Amino acid sequence: MVLLSDLLSSVRVKVPLEATTKDALLGELVDVLVADRCVSDREPVLDVVRERERVLSTGVGHGVALPHGKTDACDRLLIAAGVTREPVDFDALDGAPVQLIFLLVGPESAAGAHVKALSRISKLVRQPEVRLRLMESKDRETFIETLREAEAG
Repeated sequence: MVLLSDLLSSVRVKVPLEATTKDALLGELVDVLVADRCVSDREPVLDVVRERERVLSTGVGHGVALPHGKTDACDRLLIAAGVTREPVDFDALDGAPVQLIFLLVGPESAAGAHVKALSRISKLVRQPEVRLRLMESKDRETFIETLREAEAG
């Protein structure tokens, strides 16, 4: 079983995220993938994530958003994550602003892994203590360590 902490290296975690709007947050997380040389062309990736948000917000509640999209601009499933300085309006299903964001993008051929990763993240962040510890992470190393500990159970 592949762990989320294996898919999400510390260089793809940004604490804190600087953006203060939903659209800017999406761009900032895509830029994290570009900076790590996981994605060479920012716009197709950002376009699919924005389009998915137009269909239905990925703000899943309790201050968490899971924006995602499928594009052949990625050769494998990629995850970036971050924590905002202040809560940001994300049109979340519960109406609450978000602070904890996991971005998932990958090719159509990785659809199964994509769904499994979304499910695993959802399961972890439904645990209030894990969600709070991730939101309170002061740096990327603490974020990754919290994720590892939560996955270890």
